[in-house]
Amino acid sequence: MSAKRRVVVTGMGAVSSAGIGADALWRAARDGRSCVGETQFNRPYRGRIKISAQVQGFDGAAHIEASVLPFCDIVTQYLLTAADEAMAQAGLSRAEPMGARTASIIGTGVGGMHTIEDGLHLALVEQGRPTPLTVPRLIASSPPSNISIRYGATGPCFAVASACSSATQAIGIGAHLIRSGLIDRAIVGGTEDCITNSSMLAWEALRVLTPDVCRPFSKGRNGMILGAGAAVFILESEDVARARGADALVELAGYGTTADAKDQVRPDAGGAAACMRQTLRDADCSEEEIDYINAHGTGTTVNDLTESEALGMVFGQRLPHIPVSSTKPIHGHGLGAGGALELVVTIGAVRNSIAPPTINWREADAKCPIDAVPNEARPMPIRTALTNSFAFGGINASLIVRRAEAA
Repeated sequence: MSAKRRVVVTGMGAVSSAGIGADALWRAARDGRSCVGETQFNRPYRGRIKISAQVQGFDGAAHIEASVLPFCDIVTQYLLTAADEAMAQAGLSRAEPMGARTASIIGTGVGGMHTIEDGLHLALVEQGRPTPLTVPRLIASSPPSNISIRYGATGPCFAVASACSSATQAIGIGAHLIRSGLIDRAIVGGTEDCITNSSMLAWEALRVLTPDVCRPFSKGRNGMILGAGAAVFILESEDVARARGADALVELAGYGTTADAKDQVRPDAGGAAACMRQTLRDADCSEEEIDYINAHGTGTTVNDLTESEALGMVFGQRLPHIPVSSTKPIHGHGLGAGGALELVVTIGAVRNSIAPPTINWREADAKCPIDAVPNEARPMPIRTALTNSFAFGGINASLIVRRAEAA
């Protein structure tokens, strides 16, 4: 887009398996501290995979008013908690409604999965009657609509449901709406918690979950770990942020999204490469400017191989010299929230000039010829970083963040 407005991030917040707060998530990623543990289920679980990166000990009542809580599935509770953190960091207050120039755009793969499962169990197993607020809690539009109500944001409000690319697309769409001049500010991000009995059994059936350790890009990798949580970002046009004296954490410089249009479950390197190239063009950024890449890096054999191939198509002979890490072994694969959780980490990498590690890495795989930052974080100059999200259905999305001039 020519003569485009610059978009900056002025606040961010998170709830994840690392705990409450964006800083907690960044520190876990930086330190290589796995947040994976034995999954706690509400009902007896008959599946084989019993580990996940679950949000533990979260009490929604400690963060959300009693009048609001009945309308909120756990994913909305995570989201509002993260959003309050992001708003506070941005220097914005609920006392002043955000108005028509602020959008609320949130990515989620499923929406209120816990409400869905609990409601079905009540209706079909216990032969009970679902509660009157079941539908408002479970619908995918509940997270963004709750955001709009909480902060008086009367601009565009919608959910993005694109599997594992949901949050990244929501963030990118928000940035482009600001660039277009349609809005000045966007509350964006993603939320997800599919760590339930039925969902875990369904993921097991796909044969993509590891029973022990997630080790992206490493030889001997055998699958991914499900994660949960939410992350929220306040995006603003640079001029609006500057006018109110807000500090920019980073510039959100580029967004790209493509579809493979080939297969529901098998990724295509060409589609992923096209997405990254589009993101580079959108950011007016050359391949040589990328200092760090936060990979989709699920830890499955096919996905890591395909992403490595796509990276090679874009970065060529320079690829082995770019740090490319996956932090999913730390916070799990957040599905619809994954891109938002990983953007928190990517922003941390840029602001602190540290490439977080790919933990559990054991041995190089010749088919994944990347520098995976194995096992230990790497202090290094990072000005510009790319983060990838690649989803079922061949839906690809990428973002580029750049060190803000005032950061």
